[in-house]
Amino acid sequence: MLNSRKFNHDLDVHPVPKEKQPMYINEPWLIDDTLLEYSINKEPENQPDNIRIYIPMDLNKESILRRLRNIIAKYSAASEKNELDYAVEVGQIISQIEIYDQIWFVRNIPKASNHSEKAIELVKEFISMLEEIPDECAERFPFDTINELKEEFLREE
Repeated sequence: MLNSRKFNHDLDVHPVPKEKQPMYINEPWLIDDTLLEYSINKEPENQPDNIRIYIPMDLNKESILRRLRNIIAKYSAASEKNELDYAVEVGQIISQIEIYDQIWFVRNIPKASNHSEKAIELVKEFISMLEEIPDECAERFPFDTINELKEEFLREE
């Protein structure tokens, strides 16, 4: 999932985008979770009637935390029954965090970190929210996710 400064998303960040300038990311699965049932293809479908549509998605601290709050409200306690679905949906948000981090990293290249200050701040709150999820005998989620996020974003502190 996470890999220290190896960018997981193929973003065209050069020249460095100015604030409020839209970016186009060819990863529709970040928005449409029904696409998770099929193989993910970064190229448009090769159909004569295909139309590629870019859907705007705001990535900021509050929007990302709001998405996590919605998932927590949807599933409530983590249990053996829902932990896979929980993990998949939270994984989509983590991909959004990676994009957020990648852009902020390029905008303000930190000297002593593999991650942007903004992403580190966001991940701290994200982890805090994950830690508050009630546990009803879940085996892996959210524990593995919390450990991976701490290892990737907070190990330098």
